[in-house]
Amino acid sequence: MANVTTDDVLDGLGARLATRRRREGLGLAELGERTGISVSTLSRLETGGRRATLELLLPLATVYGTGLDELVGLREAAPARDAPVSRSEDTVMYRLSRSPGQPAAYKFVFSPARNTPPDELPVHQGWEWVYVLAGRLRVINGDDDLVLRPGEATEVDTRRPHWLGTTGEGPVEVLALFGRQGERVHMRA
Repeated sequence: MANVTTDDVLDGLGARLATRRRREGLGLAELGERTGISVSTLSRLETGGRRATLELLLPLATVYGTGLDELVGLREAAPARDAPVSRSEDTVMYRLSRSPGQPAAYKFVFSPARNTPPDELPVHQGWEWVYVLAGRLRVINGDDDLVLRPGEATEVDTRRPHWLGTTGEGPVEVLALFGRQGERVHMRA
């Protein structure tokens, strides 16, 4: 970008930061916990009431896994491999594995609104393995109804009625592997 001034970069930075946070499925409180920046400071950054500094932008870039130039808009995001493959009002799904085979790896970000399972839970062939990165994940699988915390994992038999969502307390980030019918994740000690 030729002849870009500081004012050019700072114009719209707040809106860019707010859009990025929402796209990541994060609330101000969770972003504050991850960055060590107070909720009020984050809010003022997003509304333009606070000027961005390097000390504020570095933790944000780290949480979002991006460079400062992309975060502030000096460079467009690369046609990122982490672009969502599916988005609904309460779920964003990213495909992580590039090969067409199985099992396939995905990252899910569930918003707090995904806290009530549907009346009829889906059933299909295959297996899912889920690992919680952040938040509290509610997993229903048949008669089992459990809550997983960061660092915990479970295997879901999708031939049984199942559902994944939040406890309603905040967003949840999950890594998931989906396998074909009869294929399971093999764990070694």
